[in-house]
Amino acid sequence: MPSVATETRRSAIVDLAHEGLANVETLASRFDVSPSTIRRDLAILTTEGRIARTYGGAIPIGAHSESTLRQRMDEAHSAKVAIGQWAATQVATGDTVLLDVGSTVGALAAALAGARGLTVITASLTVVTELSDAGGVVVECLGGRLRPMSQGFLGPLTEAALERVSADAVFLGTDGISDEGEICEADLGQVRLKELMVRRAERVYVLAHGEKIGARPFHAWFRIPLPWTIVTDTTAPTERVAALRARGVQVVVVDETQGSRSPTTTESVE
Repeated sequence: MPSVATETRRSAIVDLAHEGLANVETLASRFDVSPSTIRRDLAILTTEGRIARTYGGAIPIGAHSESTLRQRMDEAHSAKVAIGQWAATQVATGDTVLLDVGSTVGALAAALAGARGLTVITASLTVVTELSDAGGVVVECLGGRLRPMSQGFLGPLTEAALERVSADAVFLGTDGISDEGEICEADLGQVRLKELMVRRAERVYVLAHGEKIGARPFHAWFRIPLPWTIVTDTTAPTERVAALRARGVQVVVVDETQGSRSPTTTESVE
């Protein structure tokens, strides 16, 4: 049985996970123990069902349940199609683009299937599937460890491959965007990969349907250096869009009611 001190520390770790402070290094410093002791605590707490492990730390079990990519495919479908169609207009013949994981980025890949003279670099199985028969598109795949929830690759092998390429533009997915312009993800490995993608591209777009604007479902974050663009739809809360524009982020609002026609947009004035 664990000692009273050990059980007290583990209970405190569960409490800190609810506050978003369950990072291995932070916990080791707080409790004056080694990182390996904290990792052992986290492993035991995960086995007991008291927390859920993340890359480098933990989150509370009840914080938010991450949906699989398959579950997300039908959510806000018309909005995602419209966002993907608008994003495709930002890609020119001869471009090299980085495409992230996610259902909205998958909609962009579908919109690019008829392109010519385009190179797509991706770690997403969804993107590969959408473009597998696209004769005018060269698809470069970033290998690595498959993350089944997102149907994408990540980890050291993916990052090493990414360091050897550059792109005219990157199109990212996200689990949420704060009013401060921070990008939220369920996994720190995904955060790391997105940061590297941003560094390798000249232009940055984040594709997020309206429900993700202002959402903060998880505890892994990063901030994109200005300038960059959010592409969303008309369900995005106007006050959230205004807050982002006030911070210098360009926001494109796509009118998804246009159906198969070219979607109309409302853009920020810089």
